[in-house]
Amino acid sequence: ARLLFGPLLSFDNFIHLGVCDMPLIQADRLTKTAHILLAAAGASEEESEIVSRHCISANLAGHDSHGIIQIPSYIDRVERGHIVPGAPFEIVQESDTTTVINGNWGFGYAISERAMKMTIEKAKKSNIAATTIHKQSHVGRVGAYPSMAAAEGMIGMMTADSGRSPKSVAPFGGAEARLGTNPICYAIPSNLDGTFFIDMATSAVANGKVKLALARGQDIPEGWVIDKDGNPTTNPQDLYDGGVLLPLGGPEGHKGYGLSAMVEVFSGLLTGLGFGVEASGRHNDGVFMVAFKVEAFRSLETFKSEVDDFAKYLKATRKQKGVDEIFYPGELEHIRATARGRDGIEIEDSTVAKLRAVGEKYKVVDKLLLD
Repeated sequence: ARLLFGPLLSFDNFIHLGVCDMPLIQADRLTKTAHILLAAAGASEEESEIVSRHCISANLAGHDSHGIIQIPSYIDRVERGHIVPGAPFEIVQESDTTTVINGNWGFGYAISERAMKMTIEKAKKSNIAATTIHKQSHVGRVGAYPSMAAAEGMIGMMTADSGRSPKSVAPFGGAEARLGTNPICYAIPSNLDGTFFIDMATSAVANGKVKLALARGQDIPEGWVIDKDGNPTTNPQDLYDGGVLLPLGGPEGHKGYGLSAMVEVFSGLLTGLGFGVEASGRHNDGVFMVAFKVEAFRSLETFKSEVDDFAKYLKATRKQKGVDEIFYPGELEHIRATARGRDGIEIEDSTVAKLRAVGEKYKVVDKLLLD
């Protein structure tokens, strides 16, 4: 694995390369399974389709922490009233270039996908458009939404935070949580096989990656988490026993901390969510998204061609010892999606068991496609 991915091989990449001995399930079977469970729990057909599609797309890209492993938790939130199926999509105010949306605690995937489509349509007419969303549930892999803009010849950007739900990330130098993982994404149009994009948490790692490691019985790298006493740890359970995630950057973590604070401003303060934690513990992804029409600045085809050339220029860099290939941003996700679409997706036994348990509860276990 080192020879293939070199320094780009993170722990998260490692556990998605088939190193773990887990059953392989085809993407279409996982999508149908997620759809069946969501619909049984009260989601509409449209909501079930959108959420299951996004989750399994995350699995395909290798981000299993945002994949089908999330379905039982979403259904639990529906049962507790923290997610409201069929919630109204409310436009609070808008202009030719801006939109403010209240999701009324609906499925974040469905709300954010619809919002990005609206943002793209406004940008087609006005060259640039921006949208804020508040009161929606988890939006999953942030990269999915700016990539929609890139597919339409636009530069897409999105930031997200967890509103006033419980936090998991310490400020640089801190030993208690004050921030969410606060991801940021940019996606760029090109003619490359895969989308040229960056989608990253501003913490050392996304919370879900630690959850995934715990589900798979894996240790985590030192530098992700400190335990409740402020000590470095490689045990993922320590995060859920009072520990906290660290900001991105290790000894230069002030950079990740600064980025995280800015994401909080865009996705928490600008949206009207505020900061801190409220007593309900209700997960709430605040979102700020933007679409820029490339043709407002340059010829789209010229720009896309230059992005292609730029990617090739990066890949042609002289390599460090032991490195076989350099990848452009987003290329690894494309490689994984191609392989997993062909070979199937590794799903840990503990997740399969949870999915079956939900199926038993809603009396649809015989319809699930988990073999």
